[in-house]
Amino acid sequence: MIQNDLDILFDSEIASEFANDTSGLFGIPWFDGPSLWQFLFRFAINLAVCWLIIGKFYYPKSQRRDYYFTFMMFSITIFFLIFLMDNVRVQIGFALGLFAIFGMIRYRTETVPIREMTYLFVVVGISVINGLAMTVSYTELALTNVIIALSVLLFETIHRKNRLECKIITCEKVELAHTAREQELVEDLKNRTGLDIKRVEVGHIDYLKDIFFVKVYYSSNKPDNTINGLTKIKGDNYF
Repeated sequence: MIQNDLDILFDSEIASEFANDTSGLFGIPWFDGPSLWQFLFRFAINLAVCWLIIGKFYYPKSQRRDYYFTFMMFSITIFFLIFLMDNVRVQIGFALGLFAIFGMIRYRTETVPIREMTYLFVVVGISVINGLAMTVSYTELALTNVIIALSVLLFETIHRKNRLECKIITCEKVELAHTAREQELVEDLKNRTGLDIKRVEVGHIDYLKDIFFVKVYYSSNKPDNTINGLTKIKGDNYF
């Protein structure tokens, strides 16, 4: 009975294949041509698409070299991780779990803005798709990459046409905080800042200090201003 079970588990063809394989070290081949070319081809696709999205869609608007470097290195590393680990039959849950991990990323130095987190998610997603989609045709793989790239381009173009930036300004002319004098406030801020202000929102009013806070929305064709979110200097007790 035991012998029959061993005969079932033992495959002579597989055994002879490993016994006669002397081209590698510990059963690992020194060179696997088809696998190498597939790896290089998929890596080229992934690198080209991620560079197009980050270098041509993201960077011209943000001018953030630190995020440019981060996104590209994320793309390369995630692709290598997924592609090479797929060769040892990594579970799909591990790949999907990367999204949860990166979704909770919060750098110590600064909070990652939502736009940058979105691009990070796109880069990670593309790298996972290109590294893990081993059973689909190259046409399907290429079409998926093209659709993602065109989607980013489309929504970036729409956003750029209707783009409004905002910043918080501290004003000392507290009398202009009155709702009936909103237009005067807009004109005063236009003259003092030179911004093409479209609308304003009056916030906290401090009559003891004769200051109030106003959030201005203005159109701009310049790269993203990374200091717009700064509302106070460290040590101030405005809020």
